[in-house]
Amino acid sequence: MMTVSTMKAAVLHAPADLRVQDVPVPGCKEDEVLIQVKAAGICGSDLDRVMVTGTYRFPTIPGHEFSGVIAAIGRNVTKFSPGDRVAVAPILPCFSCDFCQQGHYGQCNNYNYLGSRTDGGFAEYVAAPERNLVRLSDNISYEHGAMVEPAAVTLHGVMRAGIKAGDSVAVLGCGALGLFAIQFARILGATRIIVTDIAEDKLALAQQVGATQVINSKTDDAVKAILASGAVDITIETAGVAATQVQALEVTQKHGKVLYLGTAHADVTIPPHVFEHIIRNELTLLGAWNSFSAPFPGREWFAIIDYIQNGSLVMQPLITHTIKLEDLPIFVKDMKKRVVSYNKVIIKM
Repeated sequence: MMTVSTMKAAVLHAPADLRVQDVPVPGCKEDEVLIQVKAAGICGSDLDRVMVTGTYRFPTIPGHEFSGVIAAIGRNVTKFSPGDRVAVAPILPCFSCDFCQQGHYGQCNNYNYLGSRTDGGFAEYVAAPERNLVRLSDNISYEHGAMVEPAAVTLHGVMRAGIKAGDSVAVLGCGALGLFAIQFARILGATRIIVTDIAEDKLALAQQVGATQVINSKTDDAVKAILASGAVDITIETAGVAATQVQALEVTQKHGKVLYLGTAHADVTIPPHVFEHIIRNELTLLGAWNSFSAPFPGREWFAIIDYIQNGSLVMQPLITHTIKLEDLPIFVKDMKKRVVSYNKVIIKM
Protein backbone atom coordinates (compact mmCIF):
# COMPACT_ATOMS: atom_id res chain seq x y z
CA MET A 1 0.00 0.00 0.00
CA MET A 2 1.43 3.34 -1.09
CA THR A 3 1.58 5.86 1.73
CA VAL A 4 3.62 8.55 -0.04
CA SER A 5 1.59 11.28 -1.76
CA THR A 6 4.36 13.59 -3.00
CA MET A 7 7.68 12.99 -4.71
CA LYS A 8 10.76 14.79 -5.97
CA ALA A 9 10.85 15.35 -9.74
CA ALA A 10 12.78 17.40 -12.27
CA VAL A 11 10.04 19.47 -13.90
CA LEU A 12 10.54 21.35 -17.16
CA HIS A 13 8.56 24.63 -17.16
CA ALA A 14 10.10 26.09 -20.34
CA PRO A 15 13.23 25.51 -22.42
CA ALA A 16 16.26 25.73 -20.08
CA ASP A 17 13.96 26.03 -17.05
CA LEU A 18 14.30 22.68 -15.27
CA ARG A 19 13.47 22.66 -11.57
CA VAL A 20 13.62 19.89 -8.96
CA GLN A 21 10.48 20.24 -6.88
CA ASP A 22 7.81 18.38 -4.94
CA VAL A 23 4.90 17.16 -7.06
CA PRO A 24 2.06 14.66 -6.51
CA VAL A 25 2.83 10.98 -7.02
CA PRO A 26 1.03 9.94 -10.26
CA GLY A 27 -2.09 7.83 -10.09
CA CYS A 28 -2.10 4.27 -11.33
CA LYS A 29 -4.79 3.24 -13.86
CA GLU A 30 -6.28 -0.26 -14.05
CA ASP A 31 -3.76 -1.52 -16.61
CA GLU A 32 -0.78 0.39 -15.22
CA VAL A 33 1.86 -0.05 -12.58
CA LEU A 34 3.49 2.59 -10.41
CA ILE A 35 7.26 2.33 -10.62
CA GLN A 36 9.66 3.64 -8.02
CA VAL A 37 12.45 4.89 -10.26
CA LYS A 38 15.89 3.70 -9.19
CA ALA A 39 18.03 4.93 -12.09
CA ALA A 40 17.52 7.11 -15.16
CA GLY A 41 19.79 7.88 -18.09
CA ILE A 42 20.22 11.18 -19.90
CA CYS A 43 19.76 10.80 -23.66
CA GLY A 44 21.24 13.20 -26.19
CA SER A 45 17.68 14.07 -27.20
CA ASP A 46 17.01 15.09 -23.58
CA LEU A 47 19.64 17.82 -23.89
CA ASP A 48 17.89 19.51 -26.80
CA ARG A 49 14.48 18.87 -25.32
CA VAL A 50 15.36 20.37 -21.95
CA MET A 51 17.62 23.18 -23.12
CA VAL A 52 16.31 24.21 -26.55
CA THR A 53 13.07 22.85 -27.97
CA GLY A 54 11.09 22.05 -24.85
CA THR A 55 8.56 19.26 -24.43
CA TYR A 56 5.15 19.10 -26.08
CA ARG A 57 3.47 20.77 -23.12
CA PHE A 58 4.51 22.48 -19.89
CA PRO A 59 5.11 21.56 -17.18
CA THR A 60 6.46 18.11 -18.03
CA ILE A 61 8.79 15.67 -16.28
CA PRO A 62 11.37 14.57 -18.91
CA GLY A 63 13.26 11.28 -19.00
CA HIS A 64 12.63 8.18 -21.10
CA GLU A 65 15.56 5.91 -20.14
CA PHE A 66 14.84 4.48 -16.71
CA SER A 67 14.40 1.42 -14.54
CA GLY A 68 13.01 0.73 -11.11
CA VAL A 69 10.91 -1.43 -8.85
CA ILE A 70 7.14 -1.79 -8.95
CA ALA A 71 5.53 -0.02 -5.99
CA ALA A 72 1.85 -0.61 -6.83
CA ILE A 73 -0.27 -2.22 -9.55
CA GLY A 74 -3.65 -1.55 -11.13
CA ARG A 75 -6.39 -4.12 -10.64
CA ASN A 76 -6.11 -5.47 -14.22
CA VAL A 77 -2.36 -6.10 -14.00
CA THR A 78 -1.63 -9.85 -14.01
CA LYS A 79 1.98 -10.45 -15.11
CA PHE A 80 3.81 -8.22 -12.62
CA SER A 81 3.69 -7.71 -8.87
CA PRO A 82 4.93 -5.12 -6.38
CA GLY A 83 8.64 -5.64 -5.81
CA ASP A 84 9.40 -6.73 -9.38
CA ARG A 85 12.42 -5.06 -10.99
CA VAL A 86 11.73 -3.61 -14.44
CA ALA A 87 12.97 -1.51 -17.33
CA VAL A 88 10.34 0.51 -19.17
CA ALA A 89 9.72 1.02 -22.90
CA PRO A 90 8.75 4.70 -23.15
CA ILE A 91 6.49 4.76 -26.23
CA LEU A 92 2.73 4.62 -25.75
CA PRO A 93 1.41 3.54 -29.17
CA CYS A 94 -2.24 3.64 -30.21
CA PHE A 95 -2.03 -0.04 -31.33
CA SER A 96 -4.76 0.61 -33.91
CA CYS A 97 -3.22 2.63 -36.78
CA ASP A 98 -1.84 0.91 -39.89
CA PHE A 99 1.76 1.04 -38.66
CA CYS A 100 0.92 -0.36 -35.23
CA GLN A 101 -1.03 -3.15 -36.91
CA GLN A 102 2.16 -4.04 -38.78
CA GLY A 103 4.25 -3.95 -35.59
CA HIS A 104 5.98 -0.68 -36.53
CA TYR A 105 5.22 1.03 -33.23
CA GLY A 106 7.94 3.65 -33.65
CA GLN A 107 6.02 4.98 -36.65
CA CYS A 108 2.64 5.05 -34.85
CA ASN A 109 0.46 7.88 -36.16
CA ASN A 110 -1.02 8.68 -32.74
CA TYR A 111 1.61 7.82 -30.16
CA ASN A 112 2.24 9.27 -26.72
CA TYR A 113 5.68 9.14 -25.12
CA LEU A 114 6.96 9.09 -21.55
CA GLY A 115 9.29 12.01 -20.92
CA SER A 116 8.29 14.26 -23.83
CA ARG A 117 4.54 14.13 -24.40
CA THR A 118 3.68 12.97 -20.90
CA ASP A 119 5.58 12.72 -17.60
CA GLY A 120 8.66 10.51 -17.61
CA GLY A 121 11.42 9.09 -15.48
CA PHE A 122 13.29 12.08 -14.01
CA ALA A 123 11.22 11.55 -10.88
CA GLU A 124 10.95 9.27 -7.87
CA TYR A 125 7.82 7.61 -9.30
CA VAL A 126 6.29 7.15 -12.74
CA ALA A 127 3.19 5.33 -13.98
CA ALA A 128 3.41 3.08 -17.05
CA PRO A 129 1.24 0.43 -18.75
CA GLU A 130 1.96 -3.18 -17.85
CA ARG A 131 2.63 -3.99 -21.51
CA ASN A 132 5.57 -1.53 -21.51
CA LEU A 133 7.50 -3.41 -18.84
CA VAL A 134 10.52 -5.64 -19.38
CA ARG A 135 11.57 -7.74 -16.42
CA LEU A 136 15.07 -7.31 -14.99
CA SER A 137 16.76 -10.27 -13.36
CA ASP A 138 18.52 -9.75 -10.04
CA ASN A 139 21.94 -9.81 -11.68
CA ILE A 140 21.16 -6.73 -13.83
CA SER A 141 21.69 -3.49 -11.90
CA TYR A 142 19.20 -0.65 -12.07
CA GLU A 143 21.90 1.48 -13.71
CA HIS A 144 22.26 -1.05 -16.49
CA GLY A 145 18.48 -1.41 -16.63
CA ALA A 146 18.26 2.31 -17.40
CA MET A 147 20.55 1.70 -20.39
CA VAL A 148 18.38 -1.00 -21.97
CA GLU A 149 16.45 1.64 -23.95
CA PRO A 150 19.43 3.25 -25.77
CA ALA A 151 20.92 -0.21 -26.34
CA ALA A 152 17.63 -1.33 -27.89
CA VAL A 153 17.56 1.79 -30.10
CA THR A 154 20.97 0.82 -31.46
CA LEU A 155 20.08 -2.84 -31.91
CA HIS A 156 16.90 -1.87 -33.78
CA GLY A 157 19.03 -0.01 -36.32
CA VAL A 158 21.72 -2.68 -36.52
CA MET A 159 19.04 -5.30 -37.20
CA ARG A 160 17.82 -3.15 -40.12
CA ALA A 161 21.35 -3.01 -41.47
CA GLY A 162 21.58 -6.80 -41.43
CA ILE A 163 25.15 -7.23 -40.21
CA LYS A 164 26.33 -10.81 -40.76
CA ALA A 165 29.37 -12.98 -40.13
CA GLY A 166 32.52 -11.70 -41.82
CA ASP A 167 31.21 -8.20 -42.56
CA SER A 168 33.36 -5.11 -42.29
CA VAL A 169 31.74 -2.23 -40.40
CA ALA A 170 32.62 1.41 -39.82
CA VAL A 171 31.10 3.21 -36.83
CA LEU A 172 31.34 6.99 -37.01
CA GLY A 173 31.01 8.49 -33.54
CA CYS A 174 31.74 6.95 -30.12
CA GLY A 175 28.89 8.19 -27.98
CA ALA A 176 26.65 5.67 -26.25
CA LEU A 177 24.96 4.62 -29.51
CA GLY A 178 28.32 4.20 -31.23
CA LEU A 179 29.73 2.11 -28.41
CA PHE A 180 26.65 -0.09 -28.47
CA ALA A 181 26.90 -0.35 -32.28
CA ILE A 182 30.48 -1.61 -32.00
CA GLN A 183 29.38 -4.32 -29.61
CA PHE A 184 26.42 -5.43 -31.71
CA ALA A 185 28.60 -5.54 -34.82
CA ARG A 186 30.93 -7.86 -32.89
CA ILE A 187 28.07 -9.96 -31.49
CA LEU A 188 26.54 -10.41 -34.95
CA GLY A 189 29.81 -11.53 -36.50
CA ALA A 190 31.60 -8.54 -38.03
CA THR A 191 35.32 -9.22 -38.17
CA ARG A 192 36.59 -5.74 -39.07
CA ILE A 193 35.17 -2.88 -37.01
CA ILE A 194 36.67 0.55 -37.70
CA VAL A 195 35.69 3.45 -35.46
CA THR A 196 36.17 7.21 -35.72
CA ASP A 197 35.82 9.98 -33.16
CA ILE A 198 37.62 13.15 -32.10
CA ALA A 199 38.09 12.16 -28.44
CA GLU A 200 40.96 9.86 -27.46
CA ASP A 201 39.21 8.62 -24.30
CA LYS A 202 36.21 7.51 -26.34
CA LEU A 203 38.42 5.81 -28.91
CA ALA A 204 40.18 3.92 -26.09
CA LEU A 205 36.78 2.79 -24.84
CA ALA A 206 35.84 1.75 -28.38
CA GLN A 207 38.85 -0.57 -28.48
CA GLN A 208 37.88 -1.95 -25.08
CA VAL A 209 34.42 -2.97 -26.33
CA GLY A 210 35.48 -4.49 -29.64
CA ALA A 211 36.79 -2.04 -32.26
CA THR A 212 39.59 -3.53 -34.35
CA GLN A 213 40.85 -0.13 -35.55
CA VAL A 214 40.31 3.40 -34.22
CA ILE A 215 40.89 6.68 -36.03
CA ASN A 216 41.07 10.12 -34.46
CA SER A 217 39.28 12.20 -37.10
CA LYS A 218 40.49 15.38 -35.44
CA THR A 219 44.08 14.64 -36.41
CA ASP A 220 43.70 12.18 -39.30
CA ASP A 221 41.70 12.14 -42.53
CA ALA A 222 39.06 9.59 -41.55
CA VAL A 223 38.03 8.73 -45.10
CA LYS A 224 41.61 8.11 -46.27
CA ALA A 225 42.41 6.12 -43.14
CA ILE A 226 39.40 3.84 -43.59
CA LEU A 227 39.88 3.40 -47.33
CA ALA A 228 43.55 2.55 -46.81
CA SER A 229 42.42 -0.91 -45.74
CA GLY A 230 39.37 -1.03 -48.03
CA ALA A 231 35.82 0.32 -48.09
CA VAL A 232 33.42 -1.33 -45.64
CA ASP A 233 30.26 -3.36 -46.13
CA ILE A 234 28.20 -1.34 -43.66
CA THR A 235 28.69 2.12 -42.16
CA ILE A 236 26.82 3.21 -39.03
CA GLU A 237 26.68 6.97 -38.46
CA THR A 238 25.90 7.86 -34.86
CA ALA A 239 27.51 11.29 -34.35
CA GLY A 240 24.77 13.32 -36.01
CA VAL A 241 27.40 15.65 -37.49
CA ALA A 242 27.21 16.83 -41.11
CA ALA A 243 30.83 15.84 -41.78
CA THR A 244 30.37 12.23 -40.65
CA GLN A 245 27.00 11.98 -42.38
CA VAL A 246 28.80 12.69 -45.66
CA GLN A 247 31.84 10.56 -44.80
CA ALA A 248 29.53 7.58 -44.30
CA LEU A 249 28.75 7.64 -48.01
CA GLU A 250 32.42 7.85 -49.01
CA VAL A 251 33.70 4.86 -47.03
CA THR A 252 30.98 2.35 -47.92
CA GLN A 253 31.76 -0.09 -50.70
CA LYS A 254 29.68 -0.99 -53.76
CA HIS A 255 26.29 -2.47 -52.86
CA GLY A 256 26.98 -1.57 -49.24
CA LYS A 257 24.65 -0.09 -46.65
CA VAL A 258 24.71 3.15 -44.71
CA LEU A 259 22.73 3.28 -41.46
CA TYR A 260 21.95 6.72 -40.03
CA LEU A 261 21.34 6.67 -36.28
CA GLY A 262 22.57 10.20 -35.51
CA THR A 263 20.04 13.02 -35.76
CA ALA A 264 21.07 15.94 -38.00
CA HIS A 265 21.45 19.25 -36.18
CA ALA A 266 22.32 21.31 -39.26
CA ASP A 267 21.95 21.17 -43.03
CA VAL A 268 23.83 18.29 -44.63
CA THR A 269 25.42 19.23 -47.95
CA ILE A 270 26.51 16.32 -50.12
CA PRO A 271 29.11 17.27 -52.76
CA PRO A 272 28.34 15.96 -56.27
CA HIS A 273 31.27 13.52 -56.31
CA VAL A 274 30.05 12.01 -53.03
CA PHE A 275 26.46 11.81 -54.23
CA GLU A 276 27.83 9.81 -57.15
CA HIS A 277 28.79 7.12 -54.61
CA ILE A 278 25.10 6.54 -53.88
CA ILE A 279 24.21 6.12 -57.55
CA ARG A 280 27.25 4.43 -59.04
CA ASN A 281 27.86 2.12 -56.10
CA GLU A 282 24.14 1.38 -55.64
CA LEU A 283 24.28 2.08 -51.92
CA THR A 284 21.35 1.36 -49.65
CA LEU A 285 20.64 4.19 -47.20
CA LEU A 286 18.78 3.26 -44.03
CA GLY A 287 17.27 5.25 -41.21
CA ALA A 288 16.33 3.85 -37.83
CA TRP A 289 14.09 5.42 -35.22
CA ASN A 290 13.37 4.19 -31.70
CA SER A 291 13.58 0.57 -30.64
CA PHE A 292 10.27 -1.19 -31.10
CA SER A 293 8.92 -4.19 -32.98
CA ALA A 294 6.39 -6.97 -32.57
CA PRO A 295 5.68 -8.50 -30.15
CA PHE A 296 5.65 -5.19 -28.27
CA PRO A 297 7.86 -3.68 -27.03
CA GLY A 298 10.06 -5.72 -29.35
CA ARG A 299 12.57 -8.53 -29.71
CA GLU A 300 15.28 -5.85 -29.39
CA TRP A 301 14.35 -5.30 -25.73
CA PHE A 302 14.36 -8.97 -24.82
CA ALA A 303 17.60 -9.57 -26.72
CA ILE A 304 19.31 -6.78 -24.76
CA ILE A 305 18.36 -8.46 -21.50
CA ASP A 306 19.85 -11.75 -22.73
CA TYR A 307 23.03 -10.06 -23.98
CA ILE A 308 23.58 -8.37 -20.61
CA GLN A 309 22.94 -11.60 -18.72
CA ASN A 310 25.35 -13.68 -20.80
CA GLY A 311 28.05 -11.01 -20.64
CA SER A 312 28.30 -10.31 -24.36
CA LEU A 313 27.02 -6.72 -23.98
CA VAL A 314 29.18 -4.54 -21.76
CA MET A 315 27.44 -1.67 -19.97
CA GLN A 316 29.52 -0.41 -17.05
CA PRO A 317 32.43 1.18 -18.98
CA LEU A 318 29.97 3.41 -20.83
CA ILE A 319 28.88 5.14 -17.60
CA THR A 320 31.07 8.20 -17.07
CA HIS A 321 28.99 10.05 -14.46
CA THR A 322 26.52 9.15 -11.74
CA ILE A 323 24.61 12.08 -10.29
CA LYS A 324 21.71 12.81 -7.93
CA LEU A 325 18.37 14.15 -9.08
CA GLU A 326 18.97 17.50 -7.41
CA ASP A 327 22.18 17.91 -9.45
CA LEU A 328 20.37 17.47 -12.78
CA PRO A 329 19.38 21.09 -13.64
CA ILE A 330 22.97 22.33 -13.43
CA PHE A 331 24.56 19.18 -14.86
CA VAL A 332 22.38 19.15 -17.97
CA LYS A 333 23.44 22.73 -18.69
CA ASP A 334 27.10 21.72 -18.36
CA MET A 335 26.47 18.81 -20.74
CA LYS A 336 24.89 21.10 -23.33
CA LYS A 337 27.81 23.55 -23.06
CA ARG A 338 30.29 20.63 -23.26
CA VAL A 339 31.82 21.79 -19.99
CA VAL A 340 32.06 18.11 -19.02
CA SER A 341 33.32 15.23 -21.15
CA TYR A 342 30.70 12.54 -20.78
CA ASN A 343 29.32 9.39 -22.29
CA LYS A 344 26.38 7.90 -20.43
CA VAL A 345 25.20 9.89 -17.42
CA ILE A 346 23.04 8.05 -14.89
CA ILE A 347 20.79 9.68 -12.30
CA LYS A 348 20.57 7.51 -9.20
CA MET A 349 17.43 8.14 -7.17
